[in-house]
Amino acid sequence: MPKPPLTLLLAAPRGFCAGVDRAIKIVEMALEKWGAPVYVRHEIVHNRYVVDDLRAKGAVFVEELDECPDDRPVIFSAHGVPKAVPTEAAKRQMVYVDATCPLVSKVHIEAARHHENGLQMVMIGHAGHPETLGTMGQLPQGEVLLVETVEDVAGVEVRDPERLAFVTQTTLSVDDTADIVEALKARFPAIVGPHKEDICYATTNRQEAVKAIGPRADALLVVGAPNSSNSKRLVEVARKAGCPYAQLVQRATDIDWRALEGIGSLGVTAGASAPEVLIDEVIDAVRARYDVTVERVTTAEENVEFKVPRVLREPA
Repeated sequence: MPKPPLTLLLAAPRGFCAGVDRAIKIVEMALEKWGAPVYVRHEIVHNRYVVDDLRAKGAVFVEELDECPDDRPVIFSAHGVPKAVPTEAAKRQMVYVDATCPLVSKVHIEAARHHENGLQMVMIGHAGHPETLGTMGQLPQGEVLLVETVEDVAGVEVRDPERLAFVTQTTLSVDDTADIVEALKARFPAIVGPHKEDICYATTNRQEAVKAIGPRADALLVVGAPNSSNSKRLVEVARKAGCPYAQLVQRATDIDWRALEGIGSLGVTAGASAPEVLIDEVIDAVRARYDVTVERVTTAEENVEFKVPRVLREPA
């Protein structure tokens, strides 16, 4: 029986960003340099496949520093950590490597600078997300107020409306964040924003590619983890862009084929922490069921690369 025809709209850019690439490289280089086990505080990036692969090589993933012995290296995840974590590691004389994405570190530096200038911070982010916890943890308690929605802006209680600044989580929806920023500026006209957009280039680029695909696709699959903020945002962006059905899948085995019955076009993208091998796996599963014509939808070219910390480039 002939397979039904399907146009597969493959987003570019998609998948790994420079910060994720660097974080994974840091764990691999640490294992090469110091041998196993190397401890990692929190999942290095939000992807089970990546975490399991590093675990098999000798990485031990923990949630808190007190789960790590003093005599083994520890790596802080790409999402960033509160200031208290490296302070405690130094106190315990631990060898530690910070794999925080440089674009998240930029937000930390901004927050610290505003604090030094006497401004209270408002952070646009998701409660409980490790990046939000890391950024809020750069400053003393009460110095960073969290807002998640436009509605939250109306209820936020500030110390002095004339002495405020805002930062954002780097993996948010560009459009939703713009609405929250607008609401903040309307309520607090004196609020100071970042010099350069906090939402990172990779998040923005992946959302733009989905916006280009959304109106043309009968359905769209986002390869990513359920705890990955940027992956979940891609599903939302696809729906807002007019795609009738968008689903987040970790692996090809998660695809709901019944929901895809009768479609003529399928968009495929991946969050910034999803490796290309998982995207290939999804495409192969689609090819097994459809007569596929692949069309690449390219909205940006990425050539960003971040250096790994010097400690890993020095001989042991």
